[in-house]
Amino acid sequence: MSSDSSWKALFENWPETIERKGLITTTFGEQIPFIDFMLSGNILLAERDKPDSFGARKVMIVYDAIAAVKITSPIELARFQVMGFQSPQ
Repeated sequence: MSSDSSWKALFENWPETIERKGLITTTFGEQIPFIDFMLSGNILLAERDKPDSFGARKVMIVYDAIAAVKITSPIELARFQVMGFQSPQ
């Protein structure tokens, strides 16, 4: 599975039990904080709670431009099992 497919699957299957809040790092090195998101094909629409330096509160990102997703909420690791994560055997 390619990284863009992995990111798309992650956002498409984001569980209700995990807050839709975090920080996206792009392949351009940009940090994009988000408080919610929507999906359309191969594009993620992320919503910011504060505007960026240009006044933008919404950002459209193609999945292959995502390098990392950081979760800013204090959540215990075991709760991420619903997203497919598991402890190494």
